[in-house]
Amino acid sequence: MTLKPILEKLVTTFNEKVEMDANLRKDLEGICKKVQIDLGSERYRLILENQRISRFDEGTIDDPDITLISNPDTIQDLISGKMKPMKALALKKLKLKGSLEDILRLRKLF
Repeated sequence: MTLKPILEKLVTTFNEKVEMDANLRKDLEGICKKVQIDLGSERYRLILENQRISRFDEGTIDDPDITLISNPDTIQDLISGKMKPMKALALKKLKLKGSLEDILRLRKLF
């Protein structure tokens, strides 16, 4: 099973949230970030620009600002709430690469 449909739904939910939340739109103003999601067997890329995720698809992206490295099971556990992000990081089931500011901003995506 691929996580693509689940991640697509998260992207749609995020974009809808931005449309409804003026504070979030303000926080994202002027930000353009490339994000790579590496799940081993699956790789996805997305671009956050113009206060929305403008592109989400399979593949890799050159010079990502943020790289999320994990596996499909851990991501499913994080999305469902079965595992908390800090626990996944502590257990090294989730790795994040990028500036601290960008990584903290990533929390707003989902």
